[in-house]
Amino acid sequence: MSTFRLIFATLTFSLIFLSCASNESANENVLQEQQESSPMKEKMQMQEDDRISLGLNDMQKQHQLKNMRSHLVAVQTIVELLSKENYDLASKVAYTELGSTTEMKLMCASFGNEQFENMGLAFHASADKMSEIIKTKDKKASLEALSVTMNYCVQCHANFRQ
Repeated sequence: MSTFRLIFATLTFSLIFLSCASNESANENVLQEQQESSPMKEKMQMQEDDRISLGLNDMQKQHQLKNMRSHLVAVQTIVELLSKENYDLASKVAYTELGSTTEMKLMCASFGNEQFENMGLAFHASADKMSEIIKTKDKKASLEALSVTMNYCVQCHANFRQ
């Protein structure tokens, strides 16, 4: 009788082990299928960059990257100032850091691409308008104006590359 129990226990253990291994394999297959079809994986796959190249030399690239980072810091600063209802300083940052300064107008014109120049000038003009809207101390209108300005950032990055 004890031999029978030993054989029975061995068979039972073997069936349980095989069942667990089969489930684990099935779970791994499901996980792999989910990962292969996930939107994140699709975004991470290398895709051809069909944006318009501005054909910048290394010095121009570095200068433009510095400018865009400065714009990003300005946007973050504006958001922070609006959250603290410091409208006067937020308006000043919008105008001086993102607005249509002579330097920014010249910068936009220096790339030799009319579409890029027009988009850049529209971006800076929207920042001028945002600055004026922020002065009204209407947080909702100010955030809407910031959204308009940031839409130019999104459009530009979607259309152009260095």
